[in-house]
Amino acid sequence: MPPPEELVQAVRIVADGDALLAPSITRRVIEDYSQRSTPRKNDEGLGLLTEREVEVLRLLATGKSNSELATHLYLGEGTIKTHVSHVLAKLGLRDRVQVVVFAYESGLVEPGNG
Repeated sequence: MPPPEELVQAVRIVADGDALLAPSITRRVIEDYSQRSTPRKNDEGLGLLTEREVEVLRLLATGKSNSELATHLYLGEGTIKTHVSHVLAKLGLRDRVQVVVFAYESGLVEPGNG
């Protein structure tokens, strides 16, 4: 079992809306998935998102953290958290990993373009 301080840190990370995995690991998972997957071009659900939410979805699929998204889009982290929450809710997804899978399966992002 991890030390208590690691558990507390993990809870804080998740509560802030960030990925629990290190960004480098998340990126490796994305690269591996994208190399094995052929997009289905199933874009059902994308019509529910605003233009900004689609942009956030695209960037989430590259494994960016909330902080990196905020910097890239010139927005505050609180605004990013709101956009991420809306994307998850509108698409009925439970976490960032499902966002990545959705983005690739919908054809929104393609291998090598992240």
